[in-house]
Amino acid sequence: MSRLGVLIFTLLWALAAQAELTLKASVDRTRLEAGETLELTLESQDVTQFGKPDLHALDADFEVRGTRQLNSLHSLDGETRASTRWIITLLPRRSGSLRIPELQLGQSHSQAIDLQVQQADSQRPDVASQVFVETTLDSNEVYVQAQAVLTLRIYHSVALYDDSSLSPLQLDNAKVDPLGESRTYEKDINGVRHGVIETRYALYPQQSGELEIPPLQFTATAADNGTQAAGSPRVGRQVQVSSLPLRLTVKPIPANYPKDRPWLPARNLTLEEHWYPDPASQPTQIGDSLTRNVTLRADGLSSTQLPPLPATEAVGLRRYPDQPLLRNEISERGMVANREEREALVPTHSGELALPALEVTWWNTLEDHLQQTSLPARTLSVQDNPALSADTPVGDSSSASRLLWPWQLATLILALTTLLGFTLWWRARSQPAVLRAAQTGPSPRTLLDDLKRACQANDPQATRQALDAWARQQPETLAEMAARFVPLSDALDGLNGALYSESGQYWHGDELWRAIGDIPRAEQVLAPAGEAGSLPPLYPK
Repeated sequence: MSRLGVLIFTLLWALAAQAELTLKASVDRTRLEAGETLELTLESQDVTQFGKPDLHALDADFEVRGTRQLNSLHSLDGETRASTRWIITLLPRRSGSLRIPELQLGQSHSQAIDLQVQQADSQRPDVASQVFVETTLDSNEVYVQAQAVLTLRIYHSVALYDDSSLSPLQLDNAKVDPLGESRTYEKDINGVRHGVIETRYALYPQQSGELEIPPLQFTATAADNGTQAAGSPRVGRQVQVSSLPLRLTVKPIPANYPKDRPWLPARNLTLEEHWYPDPASQPTQIGDSLTRNVTLRADGLSSTQLPPLPATEAVGLRRYPDQPLLRNEISERGMVANREEREALVPTHSGELALPALEVTWWNTLEDHLQQTSLPARTLSVQDNPALSADTPVGDSSSASRLLWPWQLATLILALTTLLGFTLWWRARSQPAVLRAAQTGPSPRTLLDDLKRACQANDPQATRQALDAWARQQPETLAEMAARFVPLSDALDGLNGALYSESGQYWHGDELWRAIGDIPRAEQVLAPAGEAGSLPPLYPK
């Protein structure tokens, strides 16, 4: 029985040792002043415990300002052990004798710790007077959707730790955009040097009436200027200050503003255009690609508020627009919005092409009146391009009729010469070698082969070159054939669009090749003498 008793005692002792406290508590100091924070550290080496300590028992006498968790491994007598620490920042709610109660983690409990919180030294300056917040508006009255700049400055004559925080600015019925990062500088106030933390916001009220701007709260730990032993934990006092509430009057859209124009309230608005190449410095021909950049710039607006610019519409001009580029700039007066629109313009007619004026209506908030900003109308002088087939120049129907009879005469002459050539071939059909030797350029079949390969490769540049070479051997120009055969006209428009815009890599030549193959017989190439009997029809679809 005595041996059994010893065994039972040993077992109970082991269980008691196992039940020994595995959650240890410690603080950085036990004596502090009211308004100062302290750090409570809880450490556990029980790897079977999960979760976090229950901190609800602290709520009666302390405010939990933050919690950090650290996991570590360390070796002791050749044995590696894991530990978990929770570092908790506490702010006492009152002065006097306080106790950090036992805290629980699973089945483990920490020991209680007694603290002494003293009243603040009356001879020491109040930290609240050493840190204060100031908020200002650049204007107390703005139009709806116009910009108001809110500037918040935090002044402090004591050093602050890097744990400061500012409550977010959230407004109903208003859009808020921060104006860059916060900036810091110093300012002398009544002979006392203060550090300044400045933050600015752009406010865009979305509804007329009164806009309430609530107080913003700044929280930080002010460093204690008293003596402190080297290597000891930092000592600081918690400071929490707020700004004063502000009120902004928001005016509705003026009654005389045009109802059919987008509402643009700005301090200044400009329009700029750039051409590449500049049509004023070098001649423009049919088929040339002109790039026009138009930039709308508004001081006091966000880029998302800028509307699309009117499209460039002119007879004899094809337009291929790009996606607009939106950009915001930050200036001393707030936000500056930029909208850049780029388009490729390709003349399809020769003559004088009139481009209309471009006008933007906006409300000048500085001078409080309606205003228009515009780019003047301009005229493009377009010349014929010998390398390309063009449509009929811009003009009335009578001029088109006057230009029609030369083509009819040329067609008649071509028919007579063709008939004469056919007659001569019929009489000299016994000498095919001599007739074939007379051909010096590539044959129509070779040109068709080149055109087919370029179309099947979906290469717009190679297709354009092969098409021009093929068209030079035809009795009519591409413009004449396109005017009489609509599918060919549509296919040529698609090819030109691929050549003068960024979508060329997605072009497919099947439509153009089918259109070439479907041209009526009267408009197809006539074979040179000696090959009429051997040249097959255009490739089947």
